[in-house]
Amino acid sequence: MPEGTPDLGARSMFEYGSRVGFWRLWLQFEGRDMAVTVFGCAQALEHSLEAAAAIRESDHDVCGHGWRWVEHFRLGEDEERDHIARAVASLKKTVGERPLGWYCRYAPSVNTRRLLVEEGGFLYDSDAYNDELAYWTEVEGTPQLIVPYSLTKNDTQFKRGNMTQGNDFFGLIKGAVDMLRDEGAEIPKMMSVGLHCRLIGHPIVHPATPTNGYLKRKPSRIWNCSPPRSFPTSRSGHGRTRRRTKRSERSGHRRR
Repeated sequence: MPEGTPDLGARSMFEYGSRVGFWRLWLQFEGRDMAVTVFGCAQALEHSLEAAAAIRESDHDVCGHGWRWVEHFRLGEDEERDHIARAVASLKKTVGERPLGWYCRYAPSVNTRRLLVEEGGFLYDSDAYNDELAYWTEVEGTPQLIVPYSLTKNDTQFKRGNMTQGNDFFGLIKGAVDMLRDEGAEIPKMMSVGLHCRLIGHPIVHPATPTNGYLKRKPSRIWNCSPPRSFPTSRSGHGRTRRRTKRSERSGHRRR
């Protein structure tokens, strides 16, 4: 697209995620009583208030995914600080609580983690791909919990052309779970699965959602966890519990 020209095609593809894909995945997770972490871009939720309301009524957690859909490594320090503050304020309004986690679009800036600690309300960030376990780091003397994300166990594999069928994705996830479960007998392991409403929400790849059922049916050696209530607030502290509300009847929920 010429510089400065709105990419209406891309906008429409993303809109499919909020109009259709979100609700398809929503029914899958709600039907299995699985709490997940929603990476929420603040302005996207401002424009998808019915989805925001559904999240607010649920047990799902929201991880801040930016104020706008921009690359944080291109922002100056003051601008990025402002974006983080605006995202927190916006998510408080749309989903009822501030985010306790943060994940930038693809990659952080050199300032992001320090700015998150400076803001003071974030329990963790997921701006890392470097481990299979959560770990602590220090930012100017302040402990910060890192919960690594993954672009491998991620439905962007469809976007890259590496996969074409839902069963391909299911095979990838199942193989990873089985390996980590076996290794976990000796050393604990963690795995994240990234799903995008605009990608996995399409019926052509939707069969990948049996992944959720597979994870739900596995033995107790596998724990389906969703930060932040699963993680400690300090190196020696206990987990922080998010309020749980009674689920409303949403079987016929629709956005129109």
